Amino acid sequence: MKNRAVEQSQNAEIKHSYANVSGLKIHYSQCGVQHSDNGVIVFLHGFPEYWGTWRHQLIALGKSYHTIAPDLPGYNLSDKPSNNAFYKIENLIKVLSEFIAQVSNNQPVYLVAHDWGGAIAWPLVAFNQQLVKKLVILNAAHPSTFTREMKYNGEQRLRSGYIHQLISPQAENLLSENQFSYLFEQIMTGLAKDLVTDQLKSEYLAIWQQPGAINGMLQYYRAMPQLAADTKSIGYKDTYARDNSKLSQSNSTTKTESPLTTLEAITIPKIMIKVPTLVLWGAQDQAFVIECLDGLEDYVQDLTIKQFPDNSHWLQHEQPDAITQAIGYFVKNTAQC
Repeated sequence: MKNRAVEQSQNAEIKHSYANVSGLKIHYSQCGVQHSDNGVIVFLHGFPEYWGTWRHQLIALGKSYHTIAPDLPGYNLSDKPSNNAFYKIENLIKVLSEFIAQVSNNQPVYLVAHDWGGAIAWPLVAFNQQLVKKLVILNAAHPSTFTREMKYNGEQRLRSGYIHQLISPQAENLLSENQFSYLFEQIMTGLAKDLVTDQLKSEYLAIWQQPGAINGMLQYYRAMPQLAADTKSIGYKDTYARDNSKLSQSNSTTKTESPLTTLEAITIPKIMIKVPTLVLWGAQDQAFVIECLDGLEDYVQDLTIKQFPDNSHWLQHEQPDAITQAIGYFVKNTAQC
């Protein structure tokens, strides 16, 4: 167990600030030297996390870089707009682009993103190539390959079925009941049980209990395009969750701004990335099929993929030292890691 004095000392290295982005208050944590000649590393978390998922990387890489990790809008201490349209991907790209430009102080930016953070980062970089020098993605499927797999791969549709739970009218109650057991047991499934410590549970309970936080997190799913299941091979009344628990049995009408799209109508976007990109991928991910990596080089000009065969979706928790090392090497060097 980590020495508590050491832990408190490390946490003291993390400073907390707020950025005002077009009237929106975004909380972020930071380490390292501001205006560092080495540049700024910005970390974007995913669902259902917060800036703290990057604590290890913030501190370790903060010795050489200015490291910054925001709470995404709708999460933890950041503002939580009630308007569902705010959470459409094009607006999230705009907000996070403005945030990065503001906090980077004209220094080179290296963007690191996981899960929903990656879902934002891929198109953000594609449409703002001048803003980011290098991109690092942890278990967040590229929108082009993900859409392809949703269209043609029934296993990916099955794995994504939990989204129907998250956009149902019962979603807030589902996530909140029994001390947020759904989030721990269904969403964060795959994370080794010895890593779900009392301290981690306490931290996550605190951020999920922030007023409006659960609704804010769910808004991302409500606003996203809904890719239909293949009803010919997987009925709407079949299992849609990541296991056969009671949570997979709901067939309620979903509440979403984006209507379901038929498989035939799904078009695969061409999202091109021109900056050097490192993809770190836990091969035991239960949300994304490994085929999401196939053909990725068709969309990313300068691509390095590093797989972790025995790890899950939650790489930064499971392999904090290896992830920090991989990011640090990639940011510093032009050669592949």
